[in-house]
Amino acid sequence: MSPEPAEPPSPRETAAATTTAVTEEVVPLTPELLISQLLRGGVLLSLSLVTCGMVMTFFRHPDYFSSPDALQRLTSPDSAPHRLPDVFEGVMAVRGQSFVMAGLLVMITVPVLRVALSLGIFRAQKDRTFAAITTSVLALLLLAFLLGGVE
Repeated sequence: MSPEPAEPPSPRETAAATTTAVTEEVVPLTPELLISQLLRGGVLLSLSLVTCGMVMTFFRHPDYFSSPDALQRLTSPDSAPHRLPDVFEGVMAVRGQSFVMAGLLVMITVPVLRVALSLGIFRAQKDRTFAAITTSVLALLLLAFLLGGVE
């Protein structure tokens, strides 16, 4: 007796087998993953703000492409907002240079947020030694921001 060849599975059986075989793997949120997501998101937000600001600036002032004098005015230190309220006011008024400055401020803020997130992680893990070290680092960073000035 010769064995009968097996019938190929029907399309419905194939689809059911494929659906059960492809299951989404749930990745738990580890401290390293949280920190990497914070850093990636911060860099992407910063890059987006700087890019939007540059596009807005050159779209509103096409003479920056052709006039060296106009470009010199744009790149002079006096033309950019220097204080935080000026940046917020410029963003609300949709000024390109304020968006660029906001992007740079986000880039400066991201490492500080990373230290703050690390502090929260160490406290959740009840690691008092690293929590104390991270607290002092965060305090020094905040103190430097408060005492630092722009000339």
